[in-house]
Amino acid sequence: MGSESRMKLPVIDFSNLKQETATWESVKTQVSEALAEYGCFEAIFSNPKYSLVNVLQQLFDLPLQTKLLNKSNTTYHGYIGQHAVVPLYESLGISDALVPGNIEAFVELMWSHNGNPTFCESVRSISEELLELNKIVRTMVLENNGIKKYLDEHIDSTNYVVRFQKYDGPKTNETELGLVPHIDMNTLTILFQDDVTGLEMQKKDGDDWIETSPNSFIVMAGESLRAWTNGRVHAPFHRVMMTGDKARYSIGLFAVPKSGYIVTAPKEMVDEEHPLLYKPYDYVEFLNYYYGEASKTSPNALKDYCGVV
Repeated sequence: MGSESRMKLPVIDFSNLKQETATWESVKTQVSEALAEYGCFEAIFSNPKYSLVNVLQQLFDLPLQTKLLNKSNTTYHGYIGQHAVVPLYESLGISDALVPGNIEAFVELMWSHNGNPTFCESVRSISEELLELNKIVRTMVLENNGIKKYLDEHIDSTNYVVRFQKYDGPKTNETELGLVPHIDMNTLTILFQDDVTGLEMQKKDGDDWIETSPNSFIVMAGESLRAWTNGRVHAPFHRVMMTGDKARYSIGLFAVPKSGYIVTAPKEMVDEEHPLLYKPYDYVEFLNYYYGEASKTSPNALKDYCGVV
């Protein structure tokens, strides 16, 4: 535990950024280095106007029967909870959350009688901030690799899922698993978390885990971005470990490749020094494989699915 407590993620300040300035270039370099070495970093971005705990407590305090109405045809986009493997974890989601009307539809589903304008406005505000940071980071990744010409296509390749997450305190001083170690399969994840610690990122070159700071924005690359950049970006394993009585809340924006999108590394990303790592793949078809039995025992599902031998 001693070595873990001394390790920290890179912290990158995105305040008052303007393109084509020395500050932009400096931050772009920091982003590139952090995503290559850690696959993630902590972002200083804004001071949210709303208390995350107050916003999300309203949602998770609803009856289970109401929360179960949050359904989706896509795996893990709706309600998740009551699982024996991770009994502390509960989550709800809004697919295509930035499409006008979708946040309102979710609120109407959860609070069918009186609505909840405060929750609606809070989620919209936080989601828009996370979306802005998402675009800045992805712009910097493309600029740094000399492929900014693909920016519009790259941004247009994803939809956005907003997920609300709660981890109950185990009510013990022993540390218990809140969420199993895993890699996100999407393009980019940005988490805004409250003042309860628990999220840990695994180091790229070893088994050590790095605790993230409370009250922070965590930016994390997914496997799709690693494949698209032909390995120039790392996608980290991460987990949640809980202790004590207090619940942990977070809200996440997940940039997810659209249905039918084929993840293909641009030709500029492939050369003698960087041979092709993954064959082009259909994201949804890969998810069907990933969530099936074939990948349950493998920590390298994408490599198993479409890796170049």
